[in-house]
Amino acid sequence: MCGITGIWDRAGKSGPDTLASSVRAMTKTLVYRGPDAGDVWLDPDARMALGHRRLSIVDLSPAGAQPMVSSCGRFVISYNGEVYNSDELRPELEAAGRNFRGHCDTEVIVEGAVVWGVEATIKRLIGMFTIALWDRRERVLYLVRDRLGIKPLYWADFAGRILFGSELKALRADRGWAPSLDRDAIAAYLGFGYVPAPQSIYRGVQKLSPGTILVARESGPPEITPFWTLEEVARAGQTSRLALSEADATEALDTLLRDAVGRRMVADVPLGAFLSGGIDSSTVVALMQAQSARPVRSFSIGFTESGYNEAVHAAAVARHLGTEHTELYVSPQHAQDVIPLLPDMYDEPFADSSQIPTYLISKMTRQHVTVALSGDGGDELFGGYTRYFRGQTIWRAIDRMPTALRELAAFGARSVSPATWTTLSAIIPESRRPQQFGMKMHKLAGVLAAEPEASAFYRQVISLWLEPERVVIGGAAPKGRLEDPRTRDLVPDFVERMQYLDTLTYLPDDILTKVDRASMAVSLEARVPLLDHRVVAFSWSLPPAMKAGTGLGKRLLRNVLNRYVPRELVERPKMGFAIPVGEWLRGPLRDWAEPLLDENRLAADGIFHPAPIRTRWREHLEGRYDWQASLWAVLMFQAWRARWQP
Repeated sequence: MCGITGIWDRAGKSGPDTLASSVRAMTKTLVYRGPDAGDVWLDPDARMALGHRRLSIVDLSPAGAQPMVSSCGRFVISYNGEVYNSDELRPELEAAGRNFRGHCDTEVIVEGAVVWGVEATIKRLIGMFTIALWDRRERVLYLVRDRLGIKPLYWADFAGRILFGSELKALRADRGWAPSLDRDAIAAYLGFGYVPAPQSIYRGVQKLSPGTILVARESGPPEITPFWTLEEVARAGQTSRLALSEADATEALDTLLRDAVGRRMVADVPLGAFLSGGIDSSTVVALMQAQSARPVRSFSIGFTESGYNEAVHAAAVARHLGTEHTELYVSPQHAQDVIPLLPDMYDEPFADSSQIPTYLISKMTRQHVTVALSGDGGDELFGGYTRYFRGQTIWRAIDRMPTALRELAAFGARSVSPATWTTLSAIIPESRRPQQFGMKMHKLAGVLAAEPEASAFYRQVISLWLEPERVVIGGAAPKGRLEDPRTRDLVPDFVERMQYLDTLTYLPDDILTKVDRASMAVSLEARVPLLDHRVVAFSWSLPPAMKAGTGLGKRLLRNVLNRYVPRELVERPKMGFAIPVGEWLRGPLRDWAEPLLDENRLAADGIFHPAPIRTRWREHLEGRYDWQASLWAVLMFQAWRARWQP
C-alpha cells in the first residue's frame, strides 16, 4: 500500500526543478502511507513529475521501487494498491518478450500497458488500486481508480496544470493553487456525514469516481470514462439469475470466497485480520484459518458501555477457530486522545464516529502485523443492514397509503418526543428492540412525510440533517446518484435497490474511506476480500431471497459461515461498529465540544446558521433528544476547519 502524487504542467509555466520540488513536497505529506521508501520521477521536456511513497508488502527489494519505468521505457507508473492475480498474468507478458526485474505486481501493470493497452490491462486486474500511468511516447496521462473505490484519488485541473494525489493534503502542499471551500459540498457533507464523490470539500478538486479512467492529453479537458460499472453488473445479474439450489449456491460462494481470501493472504510481511465476531469478519477469518497451517492473528476492539461491546463475541469465535487473538477495550479517554488526530487523518470533513475505533484497532493491529484483512462490504452485497428490512416493511405500507393518511401518521409520530418513544419502547423485548428507538420513530415520521419514491425514502433514512441548506449559509447539496430516475426500473426489488444505492455511495465514500484513512495513518494495509469484483458480480446474480430471505440478511453468507463456526456464536442482533458518542458528548467530551459549537464562533465563521445547531446541542445535553450523529458532523467540520482553514 502506498501514496501517489503528481503534477503535469501542460502550460509549461514551471521549470523542471520547481516542478520536482513541488511533487517532492506533495509526496512528503504521505510518508505514513509509505514509510519504507519514496522517490520522484521527472519528465523535464513534458513538465511531468510523479511521486511515490512505498509501504513494502510484496517483493521488499529495490526491484519493487516506484515510480517505475517499463522495460522498454515507454510507460512510467506510480501506483497504490495490490493486484492479486499478477502471478497469473506475468507468464503471458514474459511470453510477449517483457523483461521482469523482480516479482512485484507493479511490473505486471506497467508491462501490461505496453502489451495490452491501458484499459485492457486494468480490466484484467483483480485487486484494489489507484494508478497514475504516464505514456512518454504519446504524452498522455492516465489516472485509474479501482472498481469499488477501495483506494482514493483526488485530482484537479487548474488552467492546464493537473494535480493529483492519494489524499487532499498532498494537493495542499503545492503552492500553485489556493484552496477555496465549496459550500454546496459542505451542505452535502452535512446531509451524509461525508463529501460524496466526485465532489471534494474544495472548489475545483474532485475525487476520481470508482471504476473510471481519466485520460489527459497535451490539450483539452481531461476525459473520464468507466471501465466497470455497478449498473452493468446489476443489470447483467438480474437478467441472468443463477438457477442453483441453495446448497449449490452456498458451495459456489464458499469456493469463490476461499479464492478471494486466499489471494489476499499473499504477502512478504506479517498478516492478520480484524474480527468483530459478526457474520462478515468471522467469515473472512474462518476462511483464512481454513487455508493457513498456523494460527491466524486476529484483532478486535470492545467497549465497557453495555449495548456497544462485541469483543466477547469476537473472542468466542476466535477460540473456536483457534486464532491467535488480541483485543483492546476503548474508554472515553481513548476517544479524546484520537479526536485531535482526525482532521489530519481524514483531511476533509468526515463524520462517521466509528472512525475512532477503526483507528484504534488499526493502531493496535499494526503493532503486530503489516497487513490486515477486513470484512467490509458484506452488508452491501448480501443485504445485511437492518434498515433494509424495516425499510421494506415500511415502504410496502406507505406506498399504498393515501397522502393525507401518511401526513397524519407523520404528525402523530412527531408529536411524541424521541425520549418518550424510547421510554415506551421498554415494552418491546430487548432482543428485538432497535437502538435509539426514539430517534428512529422521528426518522419514520420523515419517511411518511417524504415523496413516495425510493431515493427520497433512502435519503430520509440515512440523512444526518434532512435539510442541510437551512444550516449551511449559501450552500445547497447538488443532486447526485440518489436522484437518478432510472434506479427504480434498473433495480425493482426494494432491498436490492437499497443495496445498490449503498454500494454506489455509502460504501466508497464512508466505509472504505474510513478504513483507508484509519489504516494508512498507522501504515497498515487493509484488504477487503468480500469486495473482490467477482464476488460483487456473483452477489448480483443471486435471487434476492438468497441474500435477504424471510427478513434475514446475508442468508447465503451465513450458510457459508455455518460450515466453519457454530450458528449460536454469531447469531445475534446486529450492533455495528458504533461508539457511545452521544453519552460521551454529555460527559467527558463536552468540554471539547462546547467551544466548537459556541454561538459567537459559529456566527463569526459564517459557514453555519447558529440557531439550529445550538438548539440541537441544548436538546442533546438535556437528554430530550439524541442528536449525536448530526452534532458529530458539525463538530468534525469545525475541528477540520480549525486545522486546515485558519
